[in-house]
Amino acid sequence: MGDDSEWMKLPIDQKCEHKLWKARLNGYEEALKLFQKIDDEKSPEWSKYLGLIKKFVTDSNAVAQLKGLEAALAYVENAHVAGKTTGEVASGVVNKVFNQPKARAKELGEDICLMYIEIEKGEAIQEELLKGLDNKNPKIIVACIETLRKALSEFGSKIISLKPIIKVLPKLFESREKAVRDEAKLLAVEIYRWIRDALRPPLQNINSVQLKELEEEWIKVSSAAPKQTRFLRSQQELKAKFEQQQGLGGDADGGDDDEEEAVPQVDAYELLEAVEILSKLPKDFYEKIEAKKWQERKEALEAVELLVKNPKLESGDYADLVKALKKVVGKDTNVMLVALAAKCLAGLATGLRKKFGQYAGHVVPTILEKFKEKKPQVVQALQEAIDAIFLTTTLQNISEDILAVMDNKNPTIKQQTSLFIARSFRHCTPSTLPKSLLKPFCAALLKHINDSAPEVRDAGFEALGTALKVAGEKAVNPFLADVDKLKLDRIKECAEKVELVYGKKAGGAAEKKEGKPITGKTTALPGPAGDKETKDAATKPGPLKKASAAKAGVPPKKGKPATAAGTGGAGPKGKKGPETKEIFESELSIEVCEEKAAAVLPASCIQQLDSGNWKERLACMEEKTKAVELMERSEMPCQALVRMLAKKPGWKETNFQVMQMKLHIVALIAQKGNFSKTSAQVVLDGLVDKVGDVKCGTNAKEAMTAIAEACQLPWTAEQVVAMAFSQKNPKNQSETLNWLSNAIKEFGFSGLNVKAFISNVKTALAATNPAVRTSAITLLGVMYLYVGPSLRMFFEDEKPALLSQIDAEFEKMQGQTAPAPTRGISRHSVGGGDDGEEEEQEEVGNDVVDLLPRTDIGDKITAELVSKIGDKNWKIRKEGLDEVTSIINEAKFIQPNIGELPAALKGRLNDSNKILVQQTLSILQQLATAMGPNIKQYVKNLGIPVITVLGDSKNNVRAAALATVNAWAEQTGMKEWLEGEDLSEELKKENPFLRQELLGWLAEKLPALRSVPSDLLLCVPHLYSCLEDRNGDVRKKAQDALPFFMMHLGFEKMAKATGKLKPTSKDQVLAMLEKAKANMPAKPAPPAKASSRVVGGAAPAKFQPASAFADDLGSNTMESKPDLKKAKAGGLSSKTKVQGKKVLSKPSLKEDDDKSGPIFIIVPNGKEQRMREEKALKVLKWNFTTPRDEYIEQLKTQMSTCVAKWLQDEMFHADFQHHNKALSVMIEHLESEKDGVISCLDLILKWVTLRFFDTNTSVLMKALEYLKLLFNLLSQEEYHLTENEASSFIPYLILKVGEPKDVIRKDVRAILNRMCLIYPASKMFPFIMEGTKSKNSKQRAECLEELGCLVESYGMNVCQPTPGKALKEMATHIGDRDNAVRNAALNTIVTVYNVHGDQVFKLIGNLSEKDMSMLEERIKRSAKRPSSAPVRQAEEKPQRTQNMSANASMMRKGQAEDMSSKLNQNRNMGSHAETTHTVPREFQLDLDEIENDNGTVRCEMPALVQHKLDDIFEPVLIPEPKIRAVSPHFDDMHSNTASTINFVISQVASGDINTSIQALTQIDEVLKQEDKAEAMSGHIDQFLIATFMQLRLIYNTHMADEKLDKDEIVRLYSCIIGSMITLFQIESLAREASTGVLKDLMHGLITLMLDSRVEDLEEGEQVIRSVNLLVVKVLEKSDQTNILSALLVLLQDSLLATASSPKFSELVMKCLWRMVRLLPETINSINLDRILLDIHIFMKVFPKEKLKQCKSEFPIRTLKTLLHTLCKLKGPKILDHLTMIDNKNESELEAHLCRLMKHAMEQTGKADKDTEKGASRIEEKASKAKVNDILAEIFKKIGSKENTKEGLAELYEYKKKYSDADIEPFLKNSSQFFQSYVERGLRLIETEREGKGRITTSTGISPQMEGTCVPASTHTVSSSIGNTNGEEVGPSVYLERLKILRQRCGLDNAKQEDRPPLTSLLSKPTLPTVASSTDMLHSKLSQLRESREQYQHLDLDSNQTHSSGIGTTLASPSSAAANIDDLKKRLERIKSSRK
Repeated sequence: MGDDSEWMKLPIDQKCEHKLWKARLNGYEEALKLFQKIDDEKSPEWSKYLGLIKKFVTDSNAVAQLKGLEAALAYVENAHVAGKTTGEVASGVVNKVFNQPKARAKELGEDICLMYIEIEKGEAIQEELLKGLDNKNPKIIVACIETLRKALSEFGSKIISLKPIIKVLPKLFESREKAVRDEAKLLAVEIYRWIRDALRPPLQNINSVQLKELEEEWIKVSSAAPKQTRFLRSQQELKAKFEQQQGLGGDADGGDDDEEEAVPQVDAYELLEAVEILSKLPKDFYEKIEAKKWQERKEALEAVELLVKNPKLESGDYADLVKALKKVVGKDTNVMLVALAAKCLAGLATGLRKKFGQYAGHVVPTILEKFKEKKPQVVQALQEAIDAIFLTTTLQNISEDILAVMDNKNPTIKQQTSLFIARSFRHCTPSTLPKSLLKPFCAALLKHINDSAPEVRDAGFEALGTALKVAGEKAVNPFLADVDKLKLDRIKECAEKVELVYGKKAGGAAEKKEGKPITGKTTALPGPAGDKETKDAATKPGPLKKASAAKAGVPPKKGKPATAAGTGGAGPKGKKGPETKEIFESELSIEVCEEKAAAVLPASCIQQLDSGNWKERLACMEEKTKAVELMERSEMPCQALVRMLAKKPGWKETNFQVMQMKLHIVALIAQKGNFSKTSAQVVLDGLVDKVGDVKCGTNAKEAMTAIAEACQLPWTAEQVVAMAFSQKNPKNQSETLNWLSNAIKEFGFSGLNVKAFISNVKTALAATNPAVRTSAITLLGVMYLYVGPSLRMFFEDEKPALLSQIDAEFEKMQGQTAPAPTRGISRHSVGGGDDGEEEEQEEVGNDVVDLLPRTDIGDKITAELVSKIGDKNWKIRKEGLDEVTSIINEAKFIQPNIGELPAALKGRLNDSNKILVQQTLSILQQLATAMGPNIKQYVKNLGIPVITVLGDSKNNVRAAALATVNAWAEQTGMKEWLEGEDLSEELKKENPFLRQELLGWLAEKLPALRSVPSDLLLCVPHLYSCLEDRNGDVRKKAQDALPFFMMHLGFEKMAKATGKLKPTSKDQVLAMLEKAKANMPAKPAPPAKASSRVVGGAAPAKFQPASAFADDLGSNTMESKPDLKKAKAGGLSSKTKVQGKKVLSKPSLKEDDDKSGPIFIIVPNGKEQRMREEKALKVLKWNFTTPRDEYIEQLKTQMSTCVAKWLQDEMFHADFQHHNKALSVMIEHLESEKDGVISCLDLILKWVTLRFFDTNTSVLMKALEYLKLLFNLLSQEEYHLTENEASSFIPYLILKVGEPKDVIRKDVRAILNRMCLIYPASKMFPFIMEGTKSKNSKQRAECLEELGCLVESYGMNVCQPTPGKALKEMATHIGDRDNAVRNAALNTIVTVYNVHGDQVFKLIGNLSEKDMSMLEERIKRSAKRPSSAPVRQAEEKPQRTQNMSANASMMRKGQAEDMSSKLNQNRNMGSHAETTHTVPREFQLDLDEIENDNGTVRCEMPALVQHKLDDIFEPVLIPEPKIRAVSPHFDDMHSNTASTINFVISQVASGDINTSIQALTQIDEVLKQEDKAEAMSGHIDQFLIATFMQLRLIYNTHMADEKLDKDEIVRLYSCIIGSMITLFQIESLAREASTGVLKDLMHGLITLMLDSRVEDLEEGEQVIRSVNLLVVKVLEKSDQTNILSALLVLLQDSLLATASSPKFSELVMKCLWRMVRLLPETINSINLDRILLDIHIFMKVFPKEKLKQCKSEFPIRTLKTLLHTLCKLKGPKILDHLTMIDNKNESELEAHLCRLMKHAMEQTGKADKDTEKGASRIEEKASKAKVNDILAEIFKKIGSKENTKEGLAELYEYKKKYSDADIEPFLKNSSQFFQSYVERGLRLIETEREGKGRITTSTGISPQMEGTCVPASTHTVSSSIGNTNGEEVGPSVYLERLKILRQRCGLDNAKQEDRPPLTSLLSKPTLPTVASSTDMLHSKLSQLRESREQYQHLDLDSNQTHSSGIGTTLASPSSAAANIDDLKKRLERIKSSRK
């Protein structure tokens, strides 16, 4: 028991998890009680059990499990969070409960599953149950099937999705287990109850016995529709209603109609699997179908027929197949095949359904034409095909094709077309058969019923009868006005026989008609539940409007509103009937008229009519007026009365008073009587005649208006205008047009014959009288209101002057809406009854377009053109597209027949050449404009592919595609796009570009639609996946589109669609849906006209005053943007808003008195507290893309303490007008409450940012006005924005700089300018820079301009983080696709250029060639030379000085010069300030430096400069001063970059640490970018000098300075070392460092390593480690000769200097050792001659004895090691490298080397007496091979370019060793020149070896140069380039340069010999001025080569062209003999001069 007591004490949830089953049992029991007790479904208690419920159901103990199941059931039923457990619990139930033997357990398991379905988790449960069907345990399978059956039976097929269940049914029937099969049978019967025969096709393949059994069961199923008996939580109202109706028993059916309607919705097609057939087509199908033999064609068709029998086909590209079948139908002579092809088409259409729609337009004309066939089987096949095709598209889409065939001469075609129309109409509803469609069809069918062929007439009657039945008499009767009674009866008779597809509804309508025989004018609205169909394609807003009118927008039961509206609309329309008959009033003779008039007028009146005395006539008129006023309408003989008026003098009446009365009487008669057109014709002529009369004009116009009201404006206007223009009086013409303008406004535009007017208007525009022209233009303006921009098309060929007047008139009208008609028919009707007319109103624009004369371009689209468009060569494709463009341009307006063009263009939309894609898009855009609304039929096969292009990766292509889609949608409306699966297929593609563009487009289009096709629902699953897309933009766009989807589909449908998502996704999406629900805009109201006559009592409630309606619309549109206005209280419907307003207005009246106090309350330290909270993340940081609820709430809370309550209410009101009010109040209080404003500034700015997200312009303007005043105030107060205020305001302000409206942009720019007064420009800079990354091109452009202004005003220092980075960023925009952005970027950089000169190019870095040329061009154009900082700067600086000091605390460290470097100078330099403007830019800072630098440094500088001067001075002596002529061009190219670099380098040595650091970072940045690094070339020494000067400065000055922060020094050190390491990683640059500089650098670095003060610093060790690393880099990467040389010199100096520490020398030697270790790799790149010279000098200074006296033995060992290594690597050849030592005989070095060599030879055992002469090589070779081979090899070397010298040396040694050797045979074969060269070479070696007259050139040349027999000129050049230290330089480079320089300077070759050799000019004075003969030889050779090139243009091979003179001669021994002779003479001369 002890145990028991243990667990008894535990809390319930822990008991449930206990390891003892008893404890768990007890826990479950208590949990059950607890669950039943908790009332609040959201209680936190529930969450405790979230993770446990699965354990409840899967308990291993059967007893406990039962209790656990009960508890779980209670949990699921009551807990709000239960849904989260669905998946795991359901899976537990399926696997661990359904297999239990106890029936109770299974029952509870089923109940739990059904309870989950009730709490909206149906999909997840269904998924688990379906998974359970795959379980191996049959018990589980049976239980799963049973549960599914119960769920279906209780919840119905709407909630339980049948498709997946039906999919698995056949498999269940195959089960081996009888129990499973039986349960499956029961399930099949249950499914059959709900979907009836739709279940048959999926089960057709099961076992026949089972099928038979099923059939038997199905027959027993009751025919009553099944009902849902259990309801979801969301359907609780429905449940209540259901129960209540069942209680009443009466109207159960009506109420449940909704459900019933949806039940048979399940379509067998939906339950089928789609089959892919395209790949299964026979391989040779397309050949066979074209075959000559009909049998082959038949085979091909039969194969297709077999495939299309599949009831559902996979979508794909069927274009080719359809094309082939169409060809057979249209062209094949064998009728059997025609029928077969038609069957195939029918099969395709049935299998593909809507997806076939895109091909319908191609096929329909062909089939209709083919109806000429008489054979019944063909006709039947064609009928089936066309009927199947009709179901895949809409009547609208194929109407053009049908109407085209209606006029065919062949009666069979006419008959079949009419019959097809009749069948098609049956599928229509009033909404899919609008007037615009009925009109052309009725007109065509009326011709058919008058046809001579009886079968055509019958078919016509049938079609018209069907139309009458579908659309109702009201819609059709106007078109049947001229049909005689007999035919009309026949039509009605047909109508009654018609059975519509939607039979039930049609029946309902018919019954209703019988019920109310009021002149048979009831609207033929569908009966109960009628709205179902209208949803599909309700272009006609009728039913929706009525419903909303009658039921104030709540349509729960659809039957009643319809009836209500029906009765409303029936009676009052009565006037139209009789009026129609009166049109035919026959003309009466004058006698009859007199009789009739006499009957109603006094006799005196009739006698005085033609009296001669005007007074009598006047009296007569007055009498007549009275009489007419008293007459009844029915008694008034209108025609008689007006004819009396026309009696002599009639309209020629001269007295104006009489005339005025006459006209007044006409108006009275027209208003009061039944006035017919016959009567009107009597008077109109007279009226038009008087319309221009000054006195009678007004009366004439009134009379005309009255007639227009009686006889309808369209007819009257036509008559009046025709009459006016048939006379000559311009006054009448202009006044008639003016009357017409007014009349159109009063009557509306419907029914007017635009075409007739337009021709009259054109006549008027051509009139000479200006008044007529003006009136015509005014009339056009009025028409524009109704017709829209398409009106302009008619006048494009007018004169430009006129056209501009017309445009100006249209401009005036833009944005206005047409006024609602006040006269005409509408006054007779009560509101809603007049839908038809209203619809016409909307469609009038399209009608106008239909009037345009359209060209048929079908014949121009030839096969040749189509093949061009598809050609392989893009150029030909382009030609094809160009042709299409010109065809469309010529035609302007085209008919929809464009042949094969769509397929061809479609192919180009995915062309690999993007330019062609863009061209195709622009053609499609053209096409839309040219074809107008008829483009509809191409939406599926051309429009949808354009949408695919929205996924292109190129921005400009996407933009073009979007423009095209918009152009199309403008013409077609959105319905076509949204129908079918095409859009959802596009959205399915996981292309982020496509998704974001498409969603953006939908978000823009959907809000404007009043209804959408149900297919939009197909997009929802993909919309959800977009909400979770990995691309942020896609997510954002999906969120934006969500509310608009919801507005059309409703929250329920959207929420239901989340069922298929994963649980985590589902929760997120549902949260977003909830959010969107709050933002969901209302559907757009019907056109304004409707609102002006809203029916019934609903109006007052909904639209209080007219303005309230407008407000609501306004706020709705504002709210349509998601997430923007959740703060606004009434978000859902206009009703709640109206109430909201009322509620608010009451308290505000009371509070009026409280408004007197201050609006901002100062809370001490409030702002600081808020900042601290934000920093500590206690509140949200003000950072968002669109303001979310929580931000708005947070701001409200923060404001509540410091803003007056009433003002806060205004600020956060849902209506924008209150925001305006709040802003006005804030502006008023600005001056008076300065302190308050400042204390709440952060909140005010945040609130203003919220206003930036409003769409209302007036609020935005007001907010900007407030900001301007606010910032003025702040700058007067010298306030400075805190970082917090700036970061939560500036980014949002910058967003507004991209507004489309100019005014706003100007204001924002002005505010940004003022900002700089209260916030440092340098901190503004990054914000604006961020703005340049926007997608909005206007914003990018404006931000760039603003950056330009900042740089102009405040200098380069505002650029953050560095000028380089900033400028690079700006420069990227030069390549922007938007022109304005490009210009802004260029202008900004030009601004910077104007301030800072050529430095700009350096900072920008590499630009593409195109961008750079644009920039250079722009700079040229700006033609400003870099001026000093502009004036603006000068003016603004003074006021900023104080700001800076005040703001210093907030400035970043090291930015004291933030505002401008000039200011800095003013402070630092006092008097120096004035000079800044005059000194050239490059030198300004140097002056600074000299002022600031410390003495110590200056002492050291001269020596260093000296060093540099050596370098520079030598080469200056090169040829003659003429060379300067070339230079300017050269300098200009490089000066800008060079001067910038010089300037920066000069700053490196600055005494100011910060300046130095900045300069170093700039250089480091350049070095780090590969493409920029080469700019440093040529500046390396200069940079290194500056660096070690800085190192000395630190060592001597900074380190000793007590005041200096040592951290600063470490920073500087790390900068120096960092940039040096970067430099020494770039090998090409590192090699430029010369010996002297390297020596000083190494000195500086080693000194630093030994500086004990550095070690004491905090990070000293780190510094020393870095230096170590740097030294290694320097040793490895710099030129090896230079560094070795430098180290030797440094060692020598350090040993000499007494002050130097032994440690120093030791480190130098360590460096040398490292170099020795590197020698094996580097030996070939080292100039040994120089190194040996250095060693020689070293040994001279330190002879062996002296070295041995050193304390340390290291120096001597170092030296020996170095020499030993060199000897080992080079062997005897090392002795050849002593050329630079003056008298090597005395040199200790030579002796040492010889000793080393001797030692080495002895060791190898091949010693030779002549070791000192070094003949070892030959020795080895001789032993190996015959003499001949050796000589051959030697001569080969001499002849080769690289080894000439080596070869000569070997030959010399060989001859010396074997004096008897004969080299004659080898020389014999060569040219004279070669022989003399060899002799001379040997002699030269001899003199050298003997040490006679040694020659040294001024430069030590690298081994290659020595060996390469380089012409002397090369040496000269290399020295002239400043290569004094003998670095390695490739000869060919200099050869080329020299050649150019020579030619430029006119140094002709001939003159060369007259001058002393260049070398003598260059050689140092200490050397003898003897030119080496080899040098001379080389220069001659180069001359020779040049002259040969000039005269013979020999194409030398590359080796020769390089330099080898010998090679050249060998190559062509015979050529240029003359030159060689000449050369010999010269050589002789040289020799003699040498002796």
